[in-house]
Amino acid sequence: MRIGILALQGAFIEHKFALDALGIESFEIRQKRDIEKPFDGLIIPGGESTVIGKLLRQLDLFEPIKEMIENGMPVFGTCAGLIVLAKSIEGENPHLGVMDISVRRNAYGKQIDSFSNEALIPEISIAPFPLVFIRAPWIDSVGENVQVLCELNGHIVAAREKNMLVTSFHPELTKNTAVHEYFMNMIKGE
Repeated sequence: MRIGILALQGAFIEHKFALDALGIESFEIRQKRDIEKPFDGLIIPGGESTVIGKLLRQLDLFEPIKEMIENGMPVFGTCAGLIVLAKSIEGENPHLGVMDISVRRNAYGKQIDSFSNEALIPEISIAPFPLVFIRAPWIDSVGENVQVLCELNGHIVAAREKNMLVTSFHPELTKNTAVHEYFMNMIKGE
């Protein structure tokens, strides 16, 4: 299995470390030629969604990546990656706009308002695991084909639609690999 990690900006190296811990091959996507060889899944990391959206267009990655996802490429977006995938962003135009969710950027506040929590997400793990929120978004609403995986204090913070998985928290910033393992199982069709 080979996973591409969008490495334009943000916490991409932490995703590589999580995949390394699982023995999964990964590579960084920085330009169009990086996606010419086949790969099995894509991770869009946390960072700044507006910057990621602009760089996708400037580097001619926008259309090919959008097309790959629409054609079934498994994708996992964390924090900013969730925003990049969303069909609707409060007060903004969408970026890739492939997942039937409506999101609110920086819903939990500024950098200083970042926090950690713990949750049990039965679809992902049999034990509670840490959730790290950094200037995190939340999902305001989901389409009928979207499965809500986790809510925290009345707000949706993890969801899945077909080949797309999103979290508003950063599993890559913890030692727990449960969410990455879940994504690997999605890729395998489990």
